[in-house]
Amino acid sequence: MPRITSIEPGFYRIPLPTVLTDSMHGEMRAFELNTVRIRDSDGAEGVGYTFTVGRNGAAIDTILARELPEIMDGEEADEIERLWHKAWWALHYGGRGGPTVLALSAFDMALWDLKAKRANLPLWKALGGFDAKVPCYAGGIDLDLPLDKLLRQTDDNLGKGFRAIKMKVGRANLFEDVERVKAMREHLGAGFPLMVDANMKWSVDGAIRAARALRPFDLTWLEEPTIPDDPAGHARIVREGGLPIAAGENLRTLWEFKLYVAGGAVTYPEPDVTNCGGVTPFMKIAHLAEAFNLPVTSHGAHDVTVHLLAACPNRSYLEAHGFGLERYIAEPLKIEDGFALAPDRAGHGIDFDWEGLERIRA
Repeated sequence: MPRITSIEPGFYRIPLPTVLTDSMHGEMRAFELNTVRIRDSDGAEGVGYTFTVGRNGAAIDTILARELPEIMDGEEADEIERLWHKAWWALHYGGRGGPTVLALSAFDMALWDLKAKRANLPLWKALGGFDAKVPCYAGGIDLDLPLDKLLRQTDDNLGKGFRAIKMKVGRANLFEDVERVKAMREHLGAGFPLMVDANMKWSVDGAIRAARALRPFDLTWLEEPTIPDDPAGHARIVREGGLPIAAGENLRTLWEFKLYVAGGAVTYPEPDVTNCGGVTPFMKIAHLAEAFNLPVTSHGAHDVTVHLLAACPNRSYLEAHGFGLERYIAEPLKIEDGFALAPDRAGHGIDFDWEGLERIRA
C-alpha cells in the first residue's frame, strides 16, 4: 500500500474586497487559509485546507509543519480512520480543539482527497453516494449593510441561481432585526426559504425573546442564537423560542455534537469540515443526526462540503460562502436553480492556483 512520503503546509492571507461584519467577530478584512498537500510513495497528491477569520492561522501552520510529519512518517495513506485516531491522541493533551483540530481537519480532508483520487472517484461517490444535486443557500455576512444594499445583495444572489437566503441578525436593537427580517420576507415573498444567523450574540433569555419576535416571518431556522458552550441553553431555546435552531459551526468534536443532538439542543446540526476534525467526523456527525431523524446542514468550505452532503440522505441545505477563495480555485462551485452540483472530478476536485496563492503567502 502507498505510504505517506511528505506533508507540505501552506499559509496564506486572503484580503476581502469589502469589510465584512457580524454580531460577534466584528470587522473582518481578510481570511487566513491553511493548506496541506500530502504526497504518497506512488507520487499521488491529496489536498486539504482550513481557514480562520483572521487569527490563529500561524498556530495551525506550525502544527501542520512540525507535528503531523513526525506523527505520520511512513504511515499507510489509505488507513484514514486509524491515522485520524493516531493524530487525535498524539495531539490530545495540548489539543482537543482550536488550532489543533483545524489542522487535523485539513490533514484528514487531504487523506480523503488522495484516497478518492486513487479510486478515480469523486469524493461524494467514494463516501457512498446519494445525490449530486444538493439544495443550497447564499450565506451573507451583512449585519451592517443598509437595508437597500441588503436587498440588492439578495437580488444579486437570486440572479446567481440561489433559491434560499440567509441574513445576519444580532444588532444592538432587536426592533431593527425584526424590521430587517420583515423587509426581507416581504421582498422574497411567502414560502421562500429564509434563514437568520445571530453568531452567538444573545443570552439564552435574549435568544428566546428574539426567536418569539421573529416567529411571524416563517424562518427555516435561527442559527447560533447563543454561545456554543451551552447545550442546555440551546435546548431551552428550541423548546421555548418556537423556531428551528441550527448550530454547530463552533463545535469541534463528534462528542460535542452528541451532547447537542441527544439533548434536544439543535434542529439542524451544522458541522464545518474544516474545523470539526475533517471528513471522517463530519460524516459521523451526519449519521448521528440521521439516527435522531434530524436534517444536517453545513458551514463553510462549500467546494468540499457539497461532496459530503451529496453522500447524506438526511442533508438539508449547503451553505455557499467562499470567503474570496473562489479567486484561487480553477472551477468554483456551480449553482443551478437552487442546487449546488457535486463535481464528477476525482477527489474533491479543487485545483488551487498555487502560483496565485504564493503572492499572498502569510
